[in-house]
Amino acid sequence: MLNATTGVAAAVPPPPPNPSDSELKTSRADAKAKAGRVGELTNQLAQAEARLMDLQADVEAKMEDANKALVDLETAVDTAAKAKADAEAAKREADGAGRDIDTARKQLDDFAAGSYKQGTTMGSMSAYIGAKSPEDLLARAQLLNAVSGSELDALESMERARTVKANKDSLARAALDEANKRQAEAEQAKRDADAATATAQQAQRDQAAKSEQLEAARADYERQLNDAQAKVGGLESQRKRYQDWLAAKQREDAANAAVAGQPRPVINRPSGDRAQIVINRALSQLGVQYAWGGGNGNGPTRGIHDGGVADSYGDYNKVGFDCSGLMIYAFAGVGIRLPHYSGYQATSGRRVPLNQMAPGDMLFWATRGRIHHVAMYIGNNQMVEAPYSGSRVRIAPVRYGGIVPYATRLL
Repeated sequence: MLNATTGVAAAVPPPPPNPSDSELKTSRADAKAKAGRVGELTNQLAQAEARLMDLQADVEAKMEDANKALVDLETAVDTAAKAKADAEAAKREADGAGRDIDTARKQLDDFAAGSYKQGTTMGSMSAYIGAKSPEDLLARAQLLNAVSGSELDALESMERARTVKANKDSLARAALDEANKRQAEAEQAKRDADAATATAQQAQRDQAAKSEQLEAARADYERQLNDAQAKVGGLESQRKRYQDWLAAKQREDAANAAVAGQPRPVINRPSGDRAQIVINRALSQLGVQYAWGGGNGNGPTRGIHDGGVADSYGDYNKVGFDCSGLMIYAFAGVGIRLPHYSGYQATSGRRVPLNQMAPGDMLFWATRGRIHHVAMYIGNNQMVEAPYSGSRVRIAPVRYGGIVPYATRLL
C-alpha cells in the first residue's frame, strides 16, 4: 500500500534503461511469436482432449462387449457341463443295459448247457440260435417248452431298452459335442473382446500421454511468453509497467471483493430458481477427482472396480464422482432422485432439441447408439462434467462430437 507523506519529497528513483528501437522491435516480435505458439498448443490440446474423449467412449463400448462375451462364456460353460453330465448318465444307462443283456443271455446259455448234460437233444444255446436242419428245429421246440415265454419276452424287452438307451447315448454325445463347440466359440469371442478392450485401453493411454506432453509444452511456452511480455514491459517503460500492473491489481482486488463468498462461478439467474440450485451444487464440486461409480445425493463417494481403465487409475481407492454420480448429487438439491447410469438418466425427463437447451439441462454422448457420458449445461456454451478417470470435475465448452441430438430437462 502507498502512503502519502508531506514535508519531505520522496527520492527520485534511477531512470529505467532506455532501449533502442531495434531492441523493442525484436522483443515485441518474440512475445508475439510465443503468444501465437501458445494459441496453437491450446488448439492442439483441445483437439487431443476431444480425441481422448472419443477413445474413452470406445473403451467403454469395448468393455461392454467384453462383459457380454463373459456372460455368453459362462452360459456356454454351464451348458457344456450339463451336456457332459447328461452324456455320462446316458452312457452309464447304455452300458448297464448291455450288461443286463449279457447276463440274460448267459443264463439262457447256462440253461441250454444244463439241458444238454441231462441227455436232451436240444444242444447248446449257440446251436439253437444258428439252427438250419429239422433236428435243429426240434431242439428249438424243446427249448421253447423248457424256457418260459416270459423269459424270452424279457430278453426281447431288454434288447429294445438297450437300443433306446444306445440312441439316447448317441444323442447325448452329439449334444455334448455341440456344447463343447459353442463353449470354444464363446472362449474365442471372450479372448477377442479382451484383446479389443486392451487395444482400446492402450490407445487411450497413448493419447493421454500425448495430451500430457502437449499440456507440458503449453505450460512451458506460457512461462516463456510471460518472460517475453515482462521483458517487453520493462523495455517500454518500467514505471508504466508498474502502473499498469497496479491498476490491473486494483481491478482484480475489486472484482475479488465483489464476488467474495462465491467460491464457484454461477450463471446469472434468479436466486430462487431450481435450475440455479442444481447448477450451483454441481459447480460446488469443481476440482473433485473422478472416481468410477462414485457419487450419490450426499456428495462424493469411493469408486468401484471396473476391471479396466478405472482400475488402472486406482478409482476404487478414490473418493469422488463419475459423470452420472455428479448429476445425482446436483439434482438431489431439488429433491430429484436419479439412477446411477447415464443411459437411464437420459430417459428420466423431457427431451428437447439441442438448439433449445437451457441451463440445468443434461447433455449426453453415445457411441454406436449406447449412451456412455452425461454432463450439465450451464449456459454460454459451457457445461460442467466429471469427464474420465485421472481427471477432475470441471467446466468445459460443450463438445458436439458424438453428442446425442437432444437435451434431457427435469426442471
